[in-house]
Amino acid sequence: MNIGELCNRETNIVLKDENIVEAARLMRRFHVGDLIVVTKSEDGNTPIGIVTDRDIVMEVVANNADPQTVKVVEIMSQELVTGSEEEGIYEIIERMRMHGIRRLPVVDKEGYLSGILSVDDILEFLGEEVDALIGLFYKERRSETDKMG
Repeated sequence: MNIGELCNRETNIVLKDENIVEAARLMRRFHVGDLIVVTKSEDGNTPIGIVTDRDIVMEVVANNADPQTVKVVEIMSQELVTGSEEEGIYEIIERMRMHGIRRLPVVDKEGYLSGILSVDDILEFLGEEVDALIGLFYKERRSETDKMG
């Protein structure tokens, strides 16, 4: 399965020049812990970073910085790791593990944001796969039991 089939297409975005207060308000409004930082163009949104609620706590609150003056670009992740819609889920799991990330922006062939994939999405998918295998095991066992009488 490729990640384009699995990712969440409803992404929450913020521009790099927004202040942290606006980013926090967006997180609260959408009940999310992260926003994808993008640059906008007529053709689409290009992801350039991610800002998380943890980033706000660690970089702004814990440092006693004025959130009105701190811009998203100042605290967002600088080295963005993305995945292409066509990439396979197991390849992406390894990439996320190698980079120690829990959320991965998904881009289309042109590099525009098309979704986001989280560890929760992956766990749900893998859980369904395991359930299907367990069902196969029990079905086979019942079939053998029925044949034995």
